[in-house]
Amino acid sequence: MFDSTETLTSATGARLAVRWTMATGRPRAIMLVMHGLAEHSGRYHAFADWLSKRGFHAYAADHRGHGATTAIDAPPRQFARKDGVQAVVRDWQSVRALALSRHGALPVLIFGHSMGGLLALNYAISHSHDMAGLCLWNCNFDVGPQEHLARIALKAEQGLKGSDVASGLLRRATFESWRNSVSPRQTDFDWLSHDRDAVAAYIADPHCGWTATNSMAQNLLQMVMTGGRQKSLACLPAGLPIHLLAGTADPVTEQGGSMQRLAEKLQHCGQKNLTLELISGARHETLNELPAYRDAALQSLGQWLKKATG
Repeated sequence: MFDSTETLTSATGARLAVRWTMATGRPRAIMLVMHGLAEHSGRYHAFADWLSKRGFHAYAADHRGHGATTAIDAPPRQFARKDGVQAVVRDWQSVRALALSRHGALPVLIFGHSMGGLLALNYAISHSHDMAGLCLWNCNFDVGPQEHLARIALKAEQGLKGSDVASGLLRRATFESWRNSVSPRQTDFDWLSHDRDAVAAYIADPHCGWTATNSMAQNLLQMVMTGGRQKSLACLPAGLPIHLLAGTADPVTEQGGSMQRLAEKLQHCGQKNLTLELISGARHETLNELPAYRDAALQSLGQWLKKATG
């Protein structure tokens, strides 16, 4: 379990559920852990323990619309009624400030899984001076030639059904599509992991597996579009340490293809401190995979962290 859970009032007014675990031994850095869509930060306690043993203070928080975080302008399953992405980024600036106020001028790194990776890269594009390293796992910044049509379709669905209604378009394009990638399957969420206990825990968790609202769906598309543009990626410092990872059996990343394409874009923009790791056979939630997959991923991350933090 995390060492502590508290409520932090963000600069946006949101009441963020923040979980943290102190580093053991000599602290090396702070790691901000950004969770994925339709889950919550409490699922990252084992990762926080792993980081703690390697000298990292680990801070995780429930995003707006997720878990135990609340905000007047953020109903469940919605970032905000307006400017949702900017609101979440500002929330994480508040989490960063909290961590630094406690631990002094330590380097700050950011880890983002899936949607958390979308957010982490969007944060980095506008606040690259705030971080000493960036880890993007199991995320997809590809929209392709359908970008314009996707924007129109999501806006039309919002206009017809409202902002606070679950997006059927998003559900079909994501969870339903990913479900169908595994056959035969025992559950609708087998695409997450080969570990049956981890999948069962996700299904049993009332804060997991829901469909994002039309408003949040548009925010997700915005993060994908921003993070996937060469112009945006060119804003990152060329020497920023970046760790990219995906599994070759992950439908979300098109079996790792989306992470390979992101690596190519970053290299084209002049990134010189980039690591790409593809875990053979791993599904989407690498941190909740069977030990063979999970340990390979953490070994790669551990080696990268040593280089990134000296």
